[in-house]
Amino acid sequence: MMTKQPTLFKAIDEFIKTLKPETISDERKATLKPLTDFIQFKVSNKQAIRLNFICTHNSRRSHLSQIWAQTMAYYFKIDNVFCYSGGTEATALFPMVAKTLINSGFQVEKLSEGNNPVYSIKYADDEYPVIGFSKTYDDRFNPKSQFAAIMTCSQADGGCPFIAGAEQRIPITFEDPKVFDNTPQQIEKYNERSLQIATELWYVFSQIKF
Repeated sequence: MMTKQPTLFKAIDEFIKTLKPETISDERKATLKPLTDFIQFKVSNKQAIRLNFICTHNSRRSHLSQIWAQTMAYYFKIDNVFCYSGGTEATALFPMVAKTLINSGFQVEKLSEGNNPVYSIKYADDEYPVIGFSKTYDDRFNPKSQFAAIMTCSQADGGCPFIAGAEQRIPITFEDPKVFDNTPQQIEKYNERSLQIATELWYVFSQIKF
C-alpha cells in the first residue's frame, strides 16, 4: 500500500467525486467480479497486478479502460498496478479519446505525429504518464506473462479465444462510441462511455481490501 497521499490532478479528483457507482446493476457487478477477484488475489499475496485491456483496434475502449484503471489504482492507494492496452490489430488512438480525457482533467501531450501518434497522458504530477498509442496486445510494450487479459469488446473476445501468457481472461465489454463518429452526438457519447468505464473501474478498485 502507498504511504503517501494520492495527489491526483484536482479536476480529475472532482470528476471522480461525481461518479455514481450505485447505478451499476447487479448483473454488471457480476461481470466485474472476476476482475475484482484477480486484483484482490494479487494484493493479498503481495504480487504485482498487471492488467492488459484488449479490444480490436486499440483505439478507444481499451485505452479508456487502461487509463481509468491506472488512475483508480492510484486513487485508492493500491500499489504495484501496471495497466496496459492492445488490440488484435494496431491502428491509432482516436483523437476524440484524447479530447475526452482532457475534458475529465487529464494532461495529454502528443509526443509524435504520423499514422499512429504517441501520447503522454498524466493524471498526477508525481507519477509517470500513461503512454498511449495503438499496438497489438502481444506487442513488446506489453507484458508476456502474469497478467489478466480484459476483453473490452465482443469482437476481440470472440475473435481471439486464446491470449498467450494470460493468467486469466476476463470479458468486460463496452459499447463502441465509434458508431457516433462524425455525428452531433459524438462528444456526448464519448463522454458517456468514458464515464461508464470510470464508474465501473471505481467500483472494482473500491472493493479491494488490504
